[in-house]
Amino acid sequence: MDEHTRRDVADLRVRLLAAQKVCVLTGAGMSAESGISTFRDAQTGLWAKFDPMQLASEAGFRSDPRLVWDWYEHRREGVRRALPNPGHLALAGYARRRPGRLTLITQNVDDLHQRAGNTDALRLHGDILLDRWLERCAHQPSLLDVSSAVPGRPPKCPHCGNLVRPGVVWFGEQLPEGAMEAAEQAAFECDVMLVVGTSGAVWPAAGLAQVAREAGAHVAILNPQESAIDGEAHLILRGTTVGVLPEVFAE
Repeated sequence: MDEHTRRDVADLRVRLLAAQKVCVLTGAGMSAESGISTFRDAQTGLWAKFDPMQLASEAGFRSDPRLVWDWYEHRREGVRRALPNPGHLALAGYARRRPGRLTLITQNVDDLHQRAGNTDALRLHGDILLDRWLERCAHQPSLLDVSSAVPGRPPKCPHCGNLVRPGVVWFGEQLPEGAMEAAEQAAFECDVMLVVGTSGAVWPAAGLAQVAREAGAHVAILNPQESAIDGEAHLILRGTTVGVLPEVFAE
């Protein structure tokens, strides 16, 4: 870490110590440092020839359920092998030391924040390790209870053939009920907002930095490369989550 970055980190630490409410938004770069491929990077090897819309949309799933199911099983294996990195642990440690101050919002569908200790993180794009029914039907009163499913690729309802799908948000789908509203409220109320490891290209999550800045928060962005929302930041840290977050949130 160079001297300029150290000064910026020190400035951010002072602001965090004084803040009553802190909002952190994390993206794929956070998980990439634990070895979890980003959505695009996961389409390598056998999966490189497939269109993202085929692998991450309801239409693609209905067209070829086994293909999409197998791709998500491939991604799930990577999530289960991964471990929270020092950035995840730094955020969890801050939340533990200062209860009630941090709202953690993530675009990631893995469970690394939860395993690190941030069990109340707002998950905007769902949970890749969670299964749900593709659609509502008379035989399955709850979309989330898949206990009666017959094993398969994918599992299905033994009565009507309703399919089980991954619990992630696909292209064209609504975010989990209430998640974005809670995220916007946290961004509006915070004193400091830190955006970590996201390109800023995925909406509506990318708009949270603007919400925070317009409400008077100090906005900092941590990313190795430029992001689409750098213009919303008061402070930009060029670095990795592993290299910078432990310093930012150190005791």
